[in-house]
Amino acid sequence: MNKFIPIRHLTPRKLFLVAYDMTSSVLAPLLSLYLLYEKGIPARFLEQFKSTWFVFVILSAICFSLSGFYSQMWPFARGSQYLVLVAGTIIQLFLSVLTFQVMKRNYALAFYIIYWFLLTTAVFSIRFFYRFYHTRRQVRQIRKRQKGREPIRVMIVGAGQAGTQIIVELKTTQSLRVPVCVVDDNPLIHFYKNNGIPVLGDRNDIVELAEQHRIDEIIVAIPSASSETLRDILAICHQTNCRVRLLPFFSELSSEQVHLSDVRDIRIEDLLGRDPVVYDMERVSRFIENKVVLITGGGGSIGSELAKQIAAFRPSLLILFDICENSVYDLQQELKAQFGKLLNLKVLIGSVRDAKRLAGVFAEWRPNVVFHAAAHKHVPLMEISPGEAVKNNVYGTYNTALMAARYGTSRFVLVSTDKAVNPTNVMGATKRLCEIVVLTLNKISPRTSFSAVRFGNVLGSSGSVIPLFEKQIREHRPVTVTHPEVERFFMTIPEASSLVLQAGAYAGGGEIFVLDMGASVRIDDLARDLIRLSGFVPDVDVPIEYIGLRPGEKMKEELFLKDESIVRTDHEKINILSQIDDSDLLSREIRKLLRLTSNEDETGLDGFMDQLLSVLENDLQTLGADSSGRLPLVPYDSTCEIKLHSLDEPAAVPAGED
Repeated sequence: MNKFIPIRHLTPRKLFLVAYDMTSSVLAPLLSLYLLYEKGIPARFLEQFKSTWFVFVILSAICFSLSGFYSQMWPFARGSQYLVLVAGTIIQLFLSVLTFQVMKRNYALAFYIIYWFLLTTAVFSIRFFYRFYHTRRQVRQIRKRQKGREPIRVMIVGAGQAGTQIIVELKTTQSLRVPVCVVDDNPLIHFYKNNGIPVLGDRNDIVELAEQHRIDEIIVAIPSASSETLRDILAICHQTNCRVRLLPFFSELSSEQVHLSDVRDIRIEDLLGRDPVVYDMERVSRFIENKVVLITGGGGSIGSELAKQIAAFRPSLLILFDICENSVYDLQQELKAQFGKLLNLKVLIGSVRDAKRLAGVFAEWRPNVVFHAAAHKHVPLMEISPGEAVKNNVYGTYNTALMAARYGTSRFVLVSTDKAVNPTNVMGATKRLCEIVVLTLNKISPRTSFSAVRFGNVLGSSGSVIPLFEKQIREHRPVTVTHPEVERFFMTIPEASSLVLQAGAYAGGGEIFVLDMGASVRIDDLARDLIRLSGFVPDVDVPIEYIGLRPGEKMKEELFLKDESIVRTDHEKINILSQIDDSDLLSREIRKLLRLTSNEDETGLDGFMDQLLSVLENDLQTLGADSSGRLPLVPYDSTCEIKLHSLDEPAAVPAGED
């Protein structure tokens, strides 16, 4: 609530406004009487005014001060701030009528109407003049400073409220940037002026206008635009040789009021055209709040972002489990700095291959929710070391899922990949087998709901093409693309993580969730866009070298098979795969994985896969889980001495230091 301005804050400018407003509050009623009684003010009304004029002044002083008349920055005021003036004068009018009724000093209704109109006009006009004078003076100062320096000629895309504010700030800030023209898709405002800057056309005129008016920089100022519209506009802007900058989505801004400082350079994720994710806050909150949440691979790209988003929903305990101490330590420091004592955080070092270590973690902390993000994901490297992919991905997933079932975890969510669909590489085949493992466990687990979330590549993750391209561009080396026609699905790390989190909230058990990845993106186009964003011209400043597909890579990825279908959920970006009942699926996928790993000389791999098949197809169906939820353990033994046995729940193993 606004309060009276302390004396020390009454600058000469504010004192002038106070004096002007108080004078107006005396002259307005007097002028109203003259206008109301053209032939002369009746004596009784004139005497009445002489004895009550101070009432107008006192009420104006109180109402105007409490309404914030003297705490606004009027040189930079916008429409919403001018509503303060209307509200203040209406309140003053209402109190004036009430006061004179109590004092039995009545004026005619027409008097009050004229009085309010005159007073409102007076307080408006001085502030409009003040803003106009301040703007003109700043413009003169800017031009004086810029004299002799080449201005940066700017085109604004978008003539709405955001674009208007950018124009105003460009004209009033001490910058070399000069607004030259505006484009907007609304034909009704074409050839009108927005704060003195002409609106000359729509998005299709951008290239021609940029050349015609010698534009140096384009600012896209449409924070409410859809991702498709934004992507189309950016594609047109990149046909020019101008620097392109962007006012981001409202969801990225700290407030609904936009400023020139919010304008930033284009990022590669802007070119994907992904709409901001809408959270089902209530559902996710019920899923996470006051729960013990375990994230395996907590220091990885998806795991770390999941941790950041989950922390905001106040779990009773958040456990990060990872084999890489450096990345998870950095995340620990970041979470502590952001959430402090509001977050109960435990960081544990360990491998998902180590069943005993996992058993100790689950026995001590009893997680309610598990996100399994630990995996080897680099396709070419896993072709060279397929045994490691099987041990970390398949065996690690089975271990973690087994412990979740044994220790009563409510929900287990596997982070999967589009490479699991019709896999042609070891990594994809292991992830497909991971999906089957958790879905099989879901059928016989009495207390745990198992599900998987499948999506494509994420921008900027460790080992992805974007950091590689950026490094090659920085070092002025050719950007290496495997094939000019190769395509991949992409989304940002925050988007993928938030959708995984929401899919987990939707999970009832047995689902494979498929995220809406939008249209696939040609890697060649992505590389060229990144070169342009770095200020270079593809094939001129930075060459592109085609090196051929690497081992295990496909031209295009799929999110589901042709004979499969998807079912929509309440969330527009989350779908459920309608799975085919195939009794031979598990054995077929294991045989496929064994074929892909046929060159692996490591002992124990074939035996492990055979034993896993036996457990999932036969023994689990026979043994199931006992009344305590115990399930059989499948050990990976390099000596090939693999035996199926039931593992009694072990005593708690020390879980490590935070």
